Amino acid sequence: MSVAFSINLRNLFKSPPKQDLPDNGFELPGQNGEAIILIHGMTGTPHEMRFLANYLNRQGYAIYCPRLANHGAPIQILQMSKWQDFYQTVRQSYLQIRGQYKQIYAGGLSMGALLALLLADEFKNEIAGVSCLSPTLFYDGWNSPWYRCLLPLAYNTPLKYFFYFKEESPYGIKNEAVRRRIHEFYSKADLHNMEQVHQYGYPFFPLTLLYQLQKLVKYLSDRLERISVPVQLIQAKHDDMSSERNSQFIYNRVKSDRKELVLLHNSYHIITADQERNTVAMHMQRFFSGQTQLA
Repeated sequence: MSVAFSINLRNLFKSPPKQDLPDNGFELPGQNGEAIILIHGMTGTPHEMRFLANYLNRQGYAIYCPRLANHGAPIQILQMSKWQDFYQTVRQSYLQIRGQYKQIYAGGLSMGALLALLLADEFKNEIAGVSCLSPTLFYDGWNSPWYRCLLPLAYNTPLKYFFYFKEESPYGIKNEAVRRRIHEFYSKADLHNMEQVHQYGYPFFPLTLLYQLQKLVKYLSDRLERISVPVQLIQAKHDDMSSERNSQFIYNRVKSDRKELVLLHNSYHIITADQERNTVAMHMQRFFSGQTQLA
């Protein structure tokens, strides 16, 4: 992840603007009696899961793709969120459909993958399988900033409320056409600009959320060895934000009898919308249907 510092002192002490942004979470009815909960990433949007949702829905699955708590709200509100708030969104999405389907699966992108694993841990005998897409426990991709190792120094100080990072190219996307559209939005964005956040996500990343991610990773890491549901991990070999070490870390610790690690070779971090999104969807459908590994 390539970022630039932005220090915003005044926003911490002023009331966030009143903005009623649409909740762009969505549901798609299915035909095969099975459902998939798709979970977007931190500071992301359900829109990044739309291609997978449509593909899997055509295979008969009902799709539930909630917008995580406070995503779409002004960034001052989002920055005060806890990881438990995000998990609660996923948990409630599951509880609303619990018992309605023969099988319920979960799939998530980046932090969403970690939330999907937590769901499988809590509801051990009910979640039929998990697909982790670009799981992010460590920001160690080839485009990660050199100063990432210094961030923990600010986590336990008030500094975490004043620092934001602005994402820069390639934005987790290798596809040049998609990257140009994102760049057009991100290059003009400031901390008060909520326009098109529902489509592209937040151009700024509060340091407080990196702190929450660290706490989520610690909580999940202690529980990985309790997870025994089928687990699939799909990650780009050249992921710019989180290396394949993230998937390997999970693969080595879960106790699933059925688990697999799939590496892509023509994508970056946002594999749900990048060059090999169709390949990702095919692997997910195969895994959830119980088929053997694609050639």
